[in-house]
Amino acid sequence: MSGAPAPVVFVYDRCASRSYRHLEMRMIGCESYIDRIGWSMAGRWIDLGGDALTDRRPRLDALLDAMREAAVQREVLCLVHNWGRLAADDALRMSLRKRVVEAGGWTQTTFGESDRHGRTLLVGSRP
Repeated sequence: MSGAPAPVVFVYDRCASRSYRHLEMRMIGCESYIDRIGWSMAGRWIDLGGDALTDRRPRLDALLDAMREAAVQREVLCLVHNWGRLAADDALRMSLRKRVVEAGGWTQTTFGESDRHGRTLLVGSRP
């Protein structure tokens, strides 16, 4: 895709802990990854407390709304430090990744793991 603009990155995390030390370290890792790759960041969306532990994620919902809007003009992705930042439960994590695909993007970790090329499989999968 030479000549195409770099994707816009929507950073997501969740934190149920009262301490934000690890969250801050993950955010630094995400920002360093974005800088190293040369992408641009749309912003950070972080679900805190009880919102970080259920399938109801208000900040993720807001991220997906913003992603849908941006996907009209640019390639978009949701960056997480690792897959567990979406959810510890495999089925819930897959469901959330599917929602990212339905919003027009893909999900990637700071370790280079991505569902970019398997997006059609996610949309065709069961929730």
